[in-house]
Amino acid sequence: QMQLVESGGGLVQAGGSLRLSCTASGRTFSSYAMGWFRQVPGKERECVAAISAVGDNTYYPDSVKGRFTISRENAKNTVYLQMNSLKPEDTAIYYCAADAVWDWVAVTTTLAGYDYWGQGTQVTVSS
Repeated sequence: QMQLVESGGGLVQAGGSLRLSCTASGRTFSSYAMGWFRQVPGKERECVAAISAVGDNTYYPDSVKGRFTISRENAKNTVYLQMNSLKPEDTAIYYCAADAVWDWVAVTTTLAGYDYWGQGTQVTVSS
């Protein structure tokens, strides 16, 4: 089992920034592709960023491209999500997720592709 613990959520004004962190334990972190998802009530959980196990490939949907940056520090078992120029529509619960991979340069963007999930952290952007 892998445990994932998110932190860094909170309340921020539109245009502001937040950095989310997700620390993993229980498995070899560097063998996992990582992702950040978000969910609002009544909607499907969507991927907002993904990074390969070795950290050299990333993915962002158009909705956050240029504003969000995913990164990882394998020595600290931690993945980050830097969120800039936040908008009210970014308000959601943000989850990190881990996918055990054989291809260390692949990114995983689908919900079903992930094996482990954190409990989530609330991000609220006020207008």
